[in-house]
Amino acid sequence: MGDTKIRKEIAVDTKSTKSITFVPNKFYQKMKADKKTVLAEVKRYVVITLALFTMCLGWTAFLIPNHLMGGGVSGIAALVYWGTGISTGITVFVINAILLLIALKIIGVGFGIKTAYSIIMASVFMSLLQHFITDPMMAGTMQPFVSDHFLAAILGGGLAGLSIGVAFTQGGSTGGTDIIAMIVCKYRNISQGRVILILDIIIIACGFIVGNTVEDFIYSCVVMGVCSYCIDLVLTGNKQTVQAFIFTSEPEKVAERIANEMQRGVTMINGTGWYTKNEGPILMVVAHKRESQHILRIVKDEDPKAFMTMNTVMGAYGKGFEQIKR
Repeated sequence: MGDTKIRKEIAVDTKSTKSITFVPNKFYQKMKADKKTVLAEVKRYVVITLALFTMCLGWTAFLIPNHLMGGGVSGIAALVYWGTGISTGITVFVINAILLLIALKIIGVGFGIKTAYSIIMASVFMSLLQHFITDPMMAGTMQPFVSDHFLAAILGGGLAGLSIGVAFTQGGSTGGTDIIAMIVCKYRNISQGRVILILDIIIIACGFIVGNTVEDFIYSCVVMGVCSYCIDLVLTGNKQTVQAFIFTSEPEKVAERIANEMQRGVTMINGTGWYTKNEGPILMVVAHKRESQHILRIVKDEDPKAFMTMNTVMGAYGKGFEQIKR
């Protein structure tokens, strides 16, 4: 009886010891996950900052000195600058602040925080770069980087479009008509580049108010087209999906690694090889294009003799991909 009592006490002590050691491990894992989340968020803000600087550089170094417009709030700011001399940074900040209040209600607080940060940084970059680059060029004390209007339109529009697209991929915005585009795309299946294109046409047409010529209007349309194309190029490349069919002698191992390492679903389809008459599962995987190399590495590691096909998919909707819209 005494031995039984001692064994019970030891069992209780063992359980309590396990519970004590489990709590710190769980706390450590939570701290580690939180650290990764913070680092990922910091990385997003760094990318957004670089994108904003690039966009402002395209405007202040190539477009405004050559009297070219590209639409958006920056285009409105250029109109105000040419007409009144008011700093583009001030105009960008005021208009974006109004649009931000609308975005906070419709898109959400997460978007609002990144956009508020973008508005402040864009206003600062526009003001600084205008002071050091645009104003000296307009005064004639500094030579323009590019004097050819067509080349300036390509460079300025390309830099602006790529930077806006990159900012979108990080869940942020460069402000202005980008906010309107994200609101429209939340409810309609239309590309963000096309929405911005329509808005830009209206803004560019207003250039005649400050004395822009027909030639300036045509080159501004070039800026608009290049910018829109670059936005869609970045966003489409980021969302493009592929569908892979994998014929392997190690289907379980390949499927397990894809599910665990990539968090992607795998569908097993029963198939029969006509030449060998052997039956076996065929793996079907849908993933983002940027993940295709990871799939290839897994298949090669587990079965170097596997046969695999990969096709580009026009669209993938549902969990892990885009949401189905009206």
